[in-house]
Amino acid sequence: MATYDVEQTTRFALEEKSKLIKSLRRFDMVFFTVCAFVGLDTLGTVASNGAQGFLWLLLTAVLFVAPYMLLMAEVGSAFTQEGGPYEWVKMAFGRFQGGISAILYWVTNPLWVGGSLAFITKDAWSANISSVGNGTFGDYFFKIVFIWISIGVAIISLRYGKQIPNAGAVLRGVVLGFFSLTVIIYGAKHGFNGTLHGITPTRAVFFGLVPVLLFNYVGFELQNGAAEEMENPQRDVPISVLRSGITGVLMYVIPVLCIILILPLKQVTGIGGFIDAVTLTFKGVYGGAAHALLVIMTLCFIAAIVTSGAVWMIGSDRIQAVAAYDGAFFRFFGVFNRRLGTPVRVNVLSGITSTVFCVVAIAAFHGGQDAKFQVVLDIAISTTLISYLWIFPAVLKLRKTHPHVPRPYVHPWGMAGLWVSTVLTTFWIALGVFEAVFPDVLEKIFGVEYGFKGSWGVPRSTFEALTLGTLAVITIVGIIGYIAGARVRAEIAEVAVADPAV
Repeated sequence: MATYDVEQTTRFALEEKSKLIKSLRRFDMVFFTVCAFVGLDTLGTVASNGAQGFLWLLLTAVLFVAPYMLLMAEVGSAFTQEGGPYEWVKMAFGRFQGGISAILYWVTNPLWVGGSLAFITKDAWSANISSVGNGTFGDYFFKIVFIWISIGVAIISLRYGKQIPNAGAVLRGVVLGFFSLTVIIYGAKHGFNGTLHGITPTRAVFFGLVPVLLFNYVGFELQNGAAEEMENPQRDVPISVLRSGITGVLMYVIPVLCIILILPLKQVTGIGGFIDAVTLTFKGVYGGAAHALLVIMTLCFIAAIVTSGAVWMIGSDRIQAVAAYDGAFFRFFGVFNRRLGTPVRVNVLSGITSTVFCVVAIAAFHGGQDAKFQVVLDIAISTTLISYLWIFPAVLKLRKTHPHVPRPYVHPWGMAGLWVSTVLTTFWIALGVFEAVFPDVLEKIFGVEYGFKGSWGVPRSTFEALTLGTLAVITIVGIIGYIAGARVRAEIAEVAVADPAV
């Protein structure tokens, strides 16, 4: 059989790839991506910005999500190696840059799960089911159990574990659909106390919301972390990206609009916005049954949040494990469990990192309410955005360096469309990263009254020390991991890749 390329990898990688089990069908991929793409934890943050939050949600869907989908549909169906984003960056810019982008992509998730997700779920439980005091034994127990449930789902063999993201996507549809229906009934009975007044965009809201909106809208490439566990990625990736993208945008736009229309803006909080709106509408529509329904809705909300953390662990842990078995990180973390076909060592590393972060947040930062904790958490979350500064340009670079690789799907507007999509997505990400790392700089340039200290609660010197220090530590770990992978990189293997058209 004729071949079109020779893929350079490591002997260790070939050994570990033999443990992978194909189990992801198109149906699973759509639900997997919806579960990754739609995060219920940030609905309140967007809605708390009122009509402008809704407007920017729509605009970024058109100007960021649409070109993003087109890029991922092309690269995800053409380059179908396990660990997708790492492999794309490696082929485009080299193994070292692939390793740095991989650790930035991965590290967000254990900190996100042990930070905002654990705290939000505990707050929802405490408010509507059973009170749990901050800093108590119950507080520690609840959050640590939450973390390790997410890790447990990631450890389970994907042929069984994929049912959790599938259920998570269905739960999102049920929760958001039932909520939207209740809002319509509530509005008909009691009127709408919110408003779309003030929808005219302002720079202040725009700069403040960009990192959150972009963090909401990423995740299309995550399924390619398990690309060699897909049954037919060349056929299914473009379709799953399209279907999950349309579904996901609607799942954001409709409930955010409902929250804005139901609650007066002053009652919409960043953390509790969604649950606040659920509580108000249920009491106004269902009377005596409201409490029972609220408990059920809260349980569904918590279950959906668990699946958010789990699905990102499933994808990002694989990406980091692939970097390790390819010699761009510590060899120890490149091992896949032969029976389960999952990177258990990276899974456990994620769990330990998440647990330590959570415990420190409770013990040292006043249960996560301290401003310093919020700064560290926000910058940790922004590391995912930083990784896209490699991922998006890699798509364009691979079109030039690997034109011979068959592409089942190509950008519908040719090379010009690919350029426009790459520039648009990279611009948005660069803006979001800069705003996250250096807030208030652009505001001052464009004459926006922002007030750094009032917004963050810490002096700028403290903020910069925490943010730049966090990024420096992550990068140093990545560099040390790359150096440690030298022996793995030295054992190169070349694999002939067959042209499916021959």
